[in-house]
Amino acid sequence: MTDAAAAPERIMRGPADDIVDADYQVLPRFAAGIDPSPPLSRVIATPSIEGMDMLRKPEAAMERSRASRGGPIFWIAGLSAVFAAFWVSGGHALVRQAPFLLAAPETGDAFSISGVTSRVDASGLRPVLFVDGEAANDGAGPSPPPPLEIRVTGKDGRITRYTLATSSRSLAPGERFGFSSRLEVPRNGVRAVSVAFAN
Repeated sequence: MTDAAAAPERIMRGPADDIVDADYQVLPRFAAGIDPSPPLSRVIATPSIEGMDMLRKPEAAMERSRASRGGPIFWIAGLSAVFAAFWVSGGHALVRQAPFLLAAPETGDAFSISGVTSRVDASGLRPVLFVDGEAANDGAGPSPPPPLEIRVTGKDGRITRYTLATSSRSLAPGERFGFSSRLEVPRNGVRAVSVAFAN
């Protein structure tokens, strides 16, 4: 029973003297004697780079004067590279079609083709197309004839071109030379054959 009487005392305690709810101190808003301190600045420490000095450029190289221009070998090599790039990328075709090259004085070269005949020979294992003709120098002076271009048109409308080289010797005015060529016959047959000078 004594324990039951002691239990309520343990539960009911009195207020403690050492506990304070809050303490406030009010300061004047603009006090003349208070000097506000500057905010704390953040100091960033940079690591030492003594071992990286080998990566820096020497001072003399950084203060170097303006580089001198290239010599004649540099410019010749550069212009040659530019010309080669122009020529390879199609400049040769552009130069060939230039009007100042087409206005060359005429030498009186005039060639004509006559007597062109063609026939298909089917006596062998595969049919063969024979094309015969004659070319003549109708110009005023001796000149080598240009190569010939033979165009074979099949029955399906496809055109096959063959180039026939001519002799490199010059033909005198009025001189003629004969040509003959043996060609493959198109699969669908031959509709037409024409011969002209290649450009």
